Amino acid sequence: MYLNIKQGAIFVADSHYNKKNREFLIFLEKLDKKYIETSQLFLMGDMIDFISGECKYFIKENSDVIELLNKLSEQIEIIYLEGNHDFNLQTLFPNINVIKRENQPLIGKFENKSVSISHGDNFINWKYDLYCKFVRNKIFLKFMNFIDVNYFISIKIENALVKKNICHTIKNFEQIVSNRLKNYNTDIIIEGHYHQGNRYLIDEKEYINIHSLCCQKLYTKIIESKFQGENI
Repeated sequence: MYLNIKQGAIFVADSHYNKKNREFLIFLEKLDKKYIETSQLFLMGDMIDFISGECKYFIKENSDVIELLNKLSEQIEIIYLEGNHDFNLQTLFPNINVIKRENQPLIGKFENKSVSISHGDNFINWKYDLYCKFVRNKIFLKFMNFIDVNYFISIKIENALVKKNICHTIKNFEQIVSNRLKNYNTDIIIEGHYHQGNRYLIDEKEYINIHSLCCQKLYTKIIESKFQGENI
């Protein structure tokens, strides 16, 4: 897929929405009430702390966000890049352009510059690729649903995720970025996943790590051709 990124586009990453982290619902409600406005919304992955189109418990627990996203998708263009916590989503969001991990980076254009957009957990190694393929397998997920009596497995996963500390500074992040940029051939690279919210210019490539909505309480909006962090 190739698309034009618009002035005023909003990027939201890594909200990890759950019983503790409620920022994503607040953001969507403000978007619905027009307190925040855009015609193009990029969801950069890990928006919900865990969900897939096959997991009945997490669909039920996140129905408020699912319903609101589907309502908003009738009004604005939404592009959802699946992350490592949220996948197999197209059945949940019929009007949203869902980009699977294997189809990332999404290539686009902003003004006269080429852009690559990814959640950020690609280009790791073959072992991680194999793991990602396995956990997204629909037969495996349906089997897990079958043995998830009274949602005991789902509730254990949920409790573990709620307790997890996901907000920390990566000390060697610039070096990680430098290595990752070798996999990209565009002028601008936009990723989530790392929860850092940093920007770098390396070898004439501009790298933008979108702020984590959960950790920094910020989303990114293009204002007068600049990618700017905005408070929810």
